[in-house]
Amino acid sequence: MKENPLKTENYRMRHFIGILFLFITTLGMAQQSGEDETGIWFMYFGMNRVAERWSVHTEAQFRYYDTPKNFNQLLLRTGANYHINENAIATVGYAFIDTDPSFDSAEIFVNNLKEHRIFQQFILKNKVWEFLFEHRYRLEQRFLTVENPNSPFFDERTEHRARYRIQMTLPLTDTFFLNFYDELFINLQDNLFGQNRLYGALGVHITENSNVQFGWLRNQFSTAVFDRFQIGFFYNPDLRGIFKKR
Repeated sequence: MKENPLKTENYRMRHFIGILFLFITTLGMAQQSGEDETGIWFMYFGMNRVAERWSVHTEAQFRYYDTPKNFNQLLLRTGANYHINENAIATVGYAFIDTDPSFDSAEIFVNNLKEHRIFQQFILKNKVWEFLFEHRYRLEQRFLTVENPNSPFFDERTEHRARYRIQMTLPLTDTFFLNFYDELFINLQDNLFGQNRLYGALGVHITENSNVQFGWLRNQFSTAVFDRFQIGFFYNPDLRGIFKKR
């Protein structure tokens, strides 16, 4: 039985149109990811010393797709640090993350993501010549809730992740310094590679226990790469006098 050439041609045309539509849709999604924009992160970090071996970690980050608009993510983190010695710190803590994954504010049908996170970390420090090195090992238990703006239902899941960051600081003068790090994120379930963050910054000491850093972050995922300015304020007050027993 001979195949109808007109029917075959129509099938090919529909197949071609389907592939073309899929390509255009995928391209449009890629253009709306914010990957081509240079975003910015505003960050605060604090290590508040309350006892000889204890301090409290405080942190807040405001992340944007553009500079400085198109809100992407709010991150709030705190933790208890136990200072084993001046070069080793163990931490257990909690973080809350609120993520808006829509690059364009007109995208009102994109799911929002809220995360409650428990983490444990260990920091080791050492010095080689004038270079100050810091190795940070972190485990995270992530409790995620995906919220659909058009549905009363939501999806909940738990994920686990390991992170390793090597950081190098080079003092230039008593006031200025350079800071670099590379951090690898490893998923402890499917898709082993999570992301990699490469960072470089110029730091300025404001006081003995505070500094500000102006940096650049290249955040690489398996399917995208984002470039971000970073402005970080670091404040590490010694509060032991307040908590000291009379």
